[in-house]
Order: sequence, then C-alpha cells, then structure tokens
Amino acid sequence: MKNIIITGSSGMIGALVLQKCLNSNDVNKVTSIVRKASGIKHVKLNEIVHTNFLDYNPISEVFKDQDIAFYCMGVYTGAVSRDEFRKITVDYTLAFAKMLRSKSDKTIFCFLSGQGADQTEKSKMMFAVDKGIAENGLKKMQFSQFYTFRPGYIYPSTPRVETNFTYKIMKVLYKPVSFIYPNIGISSDNLASVIVKVGYNGYPKSVLENKDIRSIIGLV
Repeated sequence: MKNIIITGSSGMIGALVLQKCLNSNDVNKVTSIVRKASGIKHVKLNEIVHTNFLDYNPISEVFKDQDIAFYCMGVYTGAVSRDEFRKITVDYTLAFAKMLRSKSDKTIFCFLSGQGADQTEKSKMMFAVDKGIAENGLKKMQFSQFYTFRPGYIYPSTPRVETNFTYKIMKVLYKPVSFIYPNIGISSDNLASVIVKVGYNGYPKSVLENKDIRSIIGLV
C-alpha cells in the first residue's frame, strides 16, 4: 500500500491523477497540497491547504514517508509574466522537491513537463528552457526514481473552457489531425493513466516523450 503526495490536483491532469490514486486499491493515503480547499471528501485523502509554494517548512511533516510524488503543478505560457512563469515552473518545483527529498528517502518522483523541454537550457523558448531547468534540478536531487513526462497537445477528456484562442483551435483540430499525425498529442485521461502507471510500476526510460507515453497504453 503506497503513500502518495501530489500537487496541482485542481488542474486538468492533476485532478485525474488524484482520482485515479484515490480509486486505487494499491494506495493507502493521498496527500494533496492545494492553494484552496477542493471540497473533495475521501477516506484516503489528506488535503493540505498551503499558499506559499516557496516555503514548505510549516507543513514539512506531511512530506514524511511518501512513496510516490506526482508533481502536476504548472501554468500556461502567456498566462503570467516571464518572471512569474520561471518562479512557478522552476522555483516552486524545486522547493517542493527539496523538502520531499529531505523527508522521504525512497520517493519516486513523477514530473509533468512538456514537449520540447530542453535540458541543455539553451532554447530561446521560455517554456522549453524553464522546463529543462526544472528537469535538471530534479535529476540532481537523486530521487529513488525520477520520471519526466513530455506530452504534446493534451486533449481534454472532460468539458472545460479553454484558456486562449490557440487552445480553442487545437481542441477543434485535434481529432481530425491526429488521424494523420497520431503523435501530435494525447488525451488528458490517457496521460493521467500513464503517469500513474509509471509511478506505480516504473519504466526503462527517465524521459518519456509523447510517443513513449502513447506506447505504454498501446496507442503507437
């Protein structure tokens, strides 16, 4: 029976990961760190409301004895300033990971990254370089196992309001285009299923590109 800790459970992927963990017979407890209470009630859920994602010292005890971490917190490009994007993508991630690493010796860390993440940190694209910096920082912490997931376009499996015009267009075009270019993306439910499956069972590669993610559930 595994103890799970998760961030980003109010987001599209994090919410699905949370539900899959709560519904799993292999899970003992799920600690979800949130900015605002979700209203979700479940016997396995330990929801912690916390607002400073750069300082986890006030809630450090909840990081103890965690078997798997699912880090799903993130922000869309263009939704915030350049400095805020760096803080959320890099600083928040590494602050969480540092506290977890200090409190749990054998945690498997699963990080929701994105297609194009650049571990050389030389890309001119903000998203690519910041995700690459975060991935490199996580690798250096030497978790028991570390997996980073780099999906392409994520097609929402459940209805939602898209954040900008580009995502509205992608949502309309995804299904017809994916018949020709199947590796263009993956559905949110399939992505969440793969993240949980790899967290539980492992995978031969640390970096899972969109094609790897699809292959795990037989889509390639």
